[in-house]
Amino acid sequence: MFEREYVKFWEKQVSSAGGQRLEMLQRDLTGTKKLLHKVILPVLGTLEGLILEYEMISLSGVKIYADVFHPMLRVAFEEDHYVTHAEMISRDRFSFERARARSVATLGYIYFPYSRDELEKKPDFCQRNLYELIGRTGNAEGSGLYLLPVYEREVIRCALLRNKPFRTADVCDWLVVKREASRKVLRELEAKGLIQAVGGGITRCHEFMITERAVALLYRAK
Repeated sequence: MFEREYVKFWEKQVSSAGGQRLEMLQRDLTGTKKLLHKVILPVLGTLEGLILEYEMISLSGVKIYADVFHPMLRVAFEEDHYVTHAEMISRDRFSFERARARSVATLGYIYFPYSRDELEKKPDFCQRNLYELIGRTGNAEGSGLYLLPVYEREVIRCALLRNKPFRTADVCDWLVVKREASRKVLRELEAKGLIQAVGGGITRCHEFMITERAVALLYRAK
């Protein structure tokens, strides 16, 4: 089942890629597949919204790539094999990798690497690491997110993880409440400018997305 989902996801990525990124997507992505299969998909529940071989410009002006990138979480995921990233690495390559990590941080992204051994031997631990990262986002006292009612905070967090439009029925599932209670939470979030309606007609909205303001609340504590 994962293989079918991955192939569909990969084909979609390739169809929109060009140049060096396309070349990167056509190389051996065994490690990236393992990262998606063992950690990212089990935690996020979907591959939608993710970007394979995300292209960035480093501090030195050269193009660098993240194995998997989550735009809303602003996380650059990496799978590192010991042989290619440590055992057989040259001094120049080692320095390049350090500079690469600094470039990712300078761009405002979270650099989140996993080793191949961890993915194969300790997938549960790797998943907990990602849950921890998500759970800590925006939890600090004094942040705008912390001041929101717990239901509103949970909707924002779940919507961020979903990384695509959501419906009232989704909020019912996230909060384990009835439809009217979900609508009330959505009305409050919309009034605060933390979600916005997408699709639907003038009088009825079918889906919602969190706004940049909501994303900013999640990261203000960092």
